Amino acid sequence: MWFDSSFSIAMNLAWLLSFWILCTSSFSQGALSPGGTVNVGAIFTFSSINGRVAKIAMKAAEDDINSDPSLLGGRKLSINMHDSNFSGFMGIIGALQFLETDTVAVIGPQTAVMAHVLSHLANELQVPFLSFTALDPTLSPLQFPYFIQTAPNDLFQMTAIADMVSYYGWSEVTVVFNDDDQNRNGINVLGDKLAERRCKVSYKAALPPDTKATRSDVQDELAKILRMESRVIVLNTFKITGLLVFDVAKGLGMMENGFVWIVTSWLSTVIDSTSPLPAKIANSIQGVLALRPHTPDSKRKRDFVSRWNQMSNGSIGLNPYGLYAYDTVWLLAQALKSFFDQGNTISFTNDSRLGGMGGGGYLNLGALSIFDGGSQLLKNILQTSMTGLTGPFRFNPDRSILHPSYDIINVLETGYQQVGYWSNYSGLSVVPPETLYGKAANRSSSSQHLQSVVWPGGKTAKPRGWVFPNNGKELQIGIPDRVSYRDFVSIVNGTNVVQGYCIDVFLAAIKLLPYAVPHKFIPYGDGHKNPTYYDLVYKITTGVFDAVVGDAAIVTNRTKIVDFTQPYIESGLVVVAPVKKQNSNAWAFLRPFSPLMWAVTAIFFLVVGAVVWILEHRINDEFRGPPRKQLVTILWFSFSTLFFSHRENTVSTLGRLVLIIWLFVVLIINSSYTASLTSILTVQQLSSTIKGIDSLITSNVQIGFQVGSFAENYLNEELSIAKTRLVALGTPEEYADALKNGTVAAVVDERPYVDLFLSEHCEFSIIGQEFTRSGWGFAFPRDSPLAIDMSTAILQLSENGDLQKIHDKWLRRKLCSSQDIGSSADQLQLQSFWGLFLICGIACSLALLIYFCTTFRQFSRHFPEESDPSVQSSSRSKRFQTFLSFADDKVEQWKTSKSKRKREDELSNRSGEGTMPGNESERIQRNISQERQNGDTWLH
Repeated sequence: MWFDSSFSIAMNLAWLLSFWILCTSSFSQGALSPGGTVNVGAIFTFSSINGRVAKIAMKAAEDDINSDPSLLGGRKLSINMHDSNFSGFMGIIGALQFLETDTVAVIGPQTAVMAHVLSHLANELQVPFLSFTALDPTLSPLQFPYFIQTAPNDLFQMTAIADMVSYYGWSEVTVVFNDDDQNRNGINVLGDKLAERRCKVSYKAALPPDTKATRSDVQDELAKILRMESRVIVLNTFKITGLLVFDVAKGLGMMENGFVWIVTSWLSTVIDSTSPLPAKIANSIQGVLALRPHTPDSKRKRDFVSRWNQMSNGSIGLNPYGLYAYDTVWLLAQALKSFFDQGNTISFTNDSRLGGMGGGGYLNLGALSIFDGGSQLLKNILQTSMTGLTGPFRFNPDRSILHPSYDIINVLETGYQQVGYWSNYSGLSVVPPETLYGKAANRSSSSQHLQSVVWPGGKTAKPRGWVFPNNGKELQIGIPDRVSYRDFVSIVNGTNVVQGYCIDVFLAAIKLLPYAVPHKFIPYGDGHKNPTYYDLVYKITTGVFDAVVGDAAIVTNRTKIVDFTQPYIESGLVVVAPVKKQNSNAWAFLRPFSPLMWAVTAIFFLVVGAVVWILEHRINDEFRGPPRKQLVTILWFSFSTLFFSHRENTVSTLGRLVLIIWLFVVLIINSSYTASLTSILTVQQLSSTIKGIDSLITSNVQIGFQVGSFAENYLNEELSIAKTRLVALGTPEEYADALKNGTVAAVVDERPYVDLFLSEHCEFSIIGQEFTRSGWGFAFPRDSPLAIDMSTAILQLSENGDLQKIHDKWLRRKLCSSQDIGSSADQLQLQSFWGLFLICGIACSLALLIYFCTTFRQFSRHFPEESDPSVQSSSRSKRFQTFLSFADDKVEQWKTSKSKRKREDELSNRSGEGTMPGNESERIQRNISQERQNGDTWLH
């Protein structure tokens, strides 16, 4: 890389010079500048845009700070500036000069190349370095604690670009960058952020560092990109290289329709600081999307902008990095104020490791001393919170700037338009980020919005973002070389002509694409047996094929390695077995229900009849009488509910509740029985010893499958069927022979194949339903945009009817009168009705529980238990018999008996007292005798 060689030379020169100086310098200690001056250094390339803007802004901040003597306790802030002039070596020399003159902090350097080197000096001498332009995300505060980035670093800028790529639905990008620390590391971060969003960098075009890139370097890389697939280009460079790239791209036609250019913040600084842009530059960047650090509007910012022309004499426009330069100086001033308020003083200590070095020279490195208050000043900087020109300014715990955000601008012919914002808090939005900070963060895809963009070429429709590579290479499409079911895919003997249902669907789909798809079909297989489809699909991952077209099922293990299109035909595994016609007989009426269903239904008829009898017996005369009569009543009542012809009325609330629920159950059972019996008697019925996939799993019979199909793995791995039971079959003729001679009891295959097979073999049929659901699709590499476009084309074929026409052309056959034994021929099982029986059983149980609780309560009231313990045990049997009699007798009878006993007790009491008149006593006796006579008559 260009960077590696140039940087190595510069570093070698720097350390050689340092070694010579250290050997010839004399030891001395720097003293604090007289007059109470606080020395601060600044290292920039002052001929660059950011260097020029920063110089003016830092000078303005210095003047504003020194205009208030109380801020630094009467001390003056002195910013000494050093021009590195695009040289890392000169930047190192400038830093050494500052560090030997008792400098408490350095603003800069401008680039990450110098920052990586100077941060080691900062660590050793404990002098903070603050930079708002060296924004390499790998400048870790753990490794370089004394290097502080006072503007959002490139981690956030690359995250914003990744969010934009994901928002527009592009899956691949090409990146063009200067091969230096900052730009290279930024691109690495971009790759990670894209991967998190299932996107990727398809090609990295590395250019020499900013001042060394030539037109031929740029032309070579852009010519490569022009022959590639991706048309989304991310440009992460500096001004000189970036403008050169656009100039060359304009000449190569890469600023026309179909291209997308996303540029980092360097372009926004050019637009903001150069007004008006030269016509050549303006014409070469139209349609570009660029990022610009977002700074919220405020009165302080507007006042500073109004002062800018006077401060700069109209030589350059203000950009956001000028605001960050101003705030960085004020940040340092606030930290110094706290430093002095804490009672600290500026002092330096000799480095003992430099004590033995002496001699004379231009650079007196022996004067390099450790800043005693460096750690405290660093702590104050990180803890400072203020409101600057860039808005609220403070550091997060990870030392990143609070709420990093960017403007997203779209360069137009007449200038630019702002299409939205990005912030680390809320993602993409069309409202300023500061208006969203008070709301809950929402990064969902539905909350991400940008305004309309004018793309290169002047179009507003979103570019597709990719094209077929213009390198003369055809799409290498693998197709299965089948030996059976050649209606799907086949090669005409002796030619290279490929035909079949799958081929016609593919060719019809690519005709609907808005671009040409040059392709070539390449057969896969030995021509003697069907190939293994997993191996065929796997060839895509190894680069042998660019796609696979054919009867490839979309199954889990394949979707893990490739992307499939929308299914163009439904598929699923079914069971095929021999069948025979099932003739009707005298007992056909029993076939709708399984034996268990018949038994449970009969039991519930009896149970419900018994429950209703229990609930009605004590209060309903229609459920009373001799035992034989009551038994007949139970049977008649229960079975007559089948036809809703029961004559007995239910009078109890519980009995009516049970009966209503039972009648609903009977209605459902009756309707189901009628429908099933009608189907049995009117539709031709086929029978088979195989009842479906479940019966195959539990049996030990042999099962056939098609060679190369995923059915073998599915039966073995998912259904745990031993491989010894699986028999590979290659052709429909082998299917038929194996089923006829009993080699296999059934064949498991996909529905499209089975439909063709059954069109010629009516003695077999599908048993049960499909037990898997899938489809066939065309396979492409992971994240291939062609898979998405082909899916859209397949949907269009389905909607306009062409897909059905292709199906009818190749797969339509005369079907047998009955091709499957479906659910209509199956007996109704108990599992279909257990819920109804459960509800009815619960209702009966609750009704009986309530009834017996109520009856026992009444019994206890009429017949209280004896309190004498000696009598209790002997009377338990008698009491139980009394309870049975109480439960069996009618309610009115017990009320009569109770009244009779009460009158007898009353007569006995009065007779004992001798107070009852004779005529009244005779009347009571007659009433009692009459009641006994009536009771005896009722009992008989």
